[in-house]
Amino acid sequence: MNRFHTLQRLALFIVILASTQAFSETISSNFLVVGFVGGFVRHNDAVHQEVQLANRLRNDFPSGVDIDVFANHSGRQAYRTILRSLDQDHNGTLSEAERRDARIILYGHSWGASETIAIARMLQHDGIPVRLTIQVDSVAKPGFNDRLIPPNVDRAVNFYQLNGLLHGQRKIVAMDPERTHILGNIRLDYRLHSVNCDGYPWYARLFMRPHIEIESDPRVWDRIDSMIRAELSQVIR
Repeated sequence: MNRFHTLQRLALFIVILASTQAFSETISSNFLVVGFVGGFVRHNDAVHQEVQLANRLRNDFPSGVDIDVFANHSGRQAYRTILRSLDQDHNGTLSEAERRDARIILYGHSWGASETIAIARMLQHDGIPVRLTIQVDSVAKPGFNDRLIPPNVDRAVNFYQLNGLLHGQRKIVAMDPERTHILGNIRLDYRLHSVNCDGYPWYARLFMRPHIEIESDPRVWDRIDSMIRAELSQVIR
C-alpha cells in the first residue's frame, strides 16, 4: 500500500511538472500583436480590416500570443497593456530578460498607423524591442513625425496612396539604418482599381475614398496577414 501511494504521488508530481512546463512555454514567448484603427473608429468595429485581421489571428492562434486592437487615441492604454503582458512574473517591473524576450508587432491605418510609431518610441525608452511595424496610409497626428522609425524596431513597412483629400506618409526612414530594416514604401493607386467600401459612412466614401480604399483593399491586408503569420511561425510552434 505504501509503495502504491508512493508511485501515485510520483505520477501526480510528474503530471504537475509537465503542466507547469507547458504553461511556462505558453507564456514565455511574450508575443504580442497590437493593432490601431484610424480616425474616430471604435476598436471593435468589424467593418475595418484592422479588426478583421485581429479576429482571424485570434482564431488561428488561440494561445501563445496576445492579440488586441485599440482606438488610436488609446495609446496609453495600449502601452500599459503591453507592459502588463510582458511582466510574466507579475511583480510590476520588467526584468532585463522580460524586455529582451519581447516579441511585438504593431500595425495600424491612418492615425492608427501614426500611433504604431508613437508606441514604438515609448517602448524604445523602456529598452523594449519591436519586431515589426506596419503603417497603412499613415497620417501623422499634430506635432508628431510618423516618418522616423526608432532603432528598437527591427523591421518596418509602409503602404500608402496619394490620391484624394487625405493620403498617407510617402516614405518612412530608419533613425538607425544599421538596426532597422525598411522593408519598403509601397504605393497603391486606386484611380483604375476601385475597392468596395460598403459599411463606411457616406462622407468617408465621398471625401476620402482612396484613403479608405487602401484600408479595405484585400491585396494590402493579405500581405500584412502573411507578414504577421511569418513572424508568428518563427516562435509559435
